[in-house]
Amino acid sequence: MNDAAHGVAEAATPAARDWNDAVPCPGAGTAVWRIDLALRMALPPEQSAWLSQEEQDRADRFLRAEDRARFVESHAALRLILAGYGDRRPQDLIFAQEPGGRPVLASHPRAGLHFNLSHSGSLALVGISTATPIGVDVEAIRPVGDPLTIARAHFHRNEIAALTQVPQSRQGPTFFRLWTRKEAVVKALGTGLMGALDGFDVSAGDPSGPAIAWEDMDPVASGWSLSDLDLGPEAAGAVAIPLPGQSCHRYHLPKDWAARA
Repeated sequence: MNDAAHGVAEAATPAARDWNDAVPCPGAGTAVWRIDLALRMALPPEQSAWLSQEEQDRADRFLRAEDRARFVESHAALRLILAGYGDRRPQDLIFAQEPGGRPVLASHPRAGLHFNLSHSGSLALVGISTATPIGVDVEAIRPVGDPLTIARAHFHRNEIAALTQVPQSRQGPTFFRLWTRKEAVVKALGTGLMGALDGFDVSAGDPSGPAIAWEDMDPVASGWSLSDLDLGPEAAGAVAIPLPGQSCHRYHLPKDWAARA
């Protein structure tokens, strides 16, 4: 098995890491918060009211009530976590967008606070960094037709080759593992999916974690930390940080967070 295929094989079963239950609190460094989105149709009115009019308008565009509720809950949780880092009320936070579409805080007492949100199915992830941009991505593992067809349209040639070496029964979960790695990277770059997904390879690695190989070694890409997140068999997740050797604390927002807020 070559290095790329070995990295993909490792991708199917990321090393288990404990997610520590914790309420949001200020801290330095990098952290990822896991939020299990409740199967309820609405948050308590107090938490729903934290969202801006623009966020509420986006929520209203979802056709399914379940999707709308999960959007509201994930964005309310994001506000709660960010508020804990700056001694602000969640409803007082104001967001803006960078030219590439990445959301940022328009004003915050803690300068240099970076964040990223991703949600899929019944899970959401919030990445927080006090030093550098951060990208997180989560994808519910689900049928997507032929994973190789999608990979050939978007992935680096090494990733496509590695995916073909994975047993067909594992191609779906492994595809999502690679996809979340790649999307976490482009979100940390701030380019979103407008960035060229085939310009870098995340299929190689070892049991300590995946690696990034860049087609064009731009100086901004000279050192990165990329990690898979253990979310169980029904979801894939990853976190990317454009600095080498970065560790990442993992927190689980308590299920009763809305009642505590």
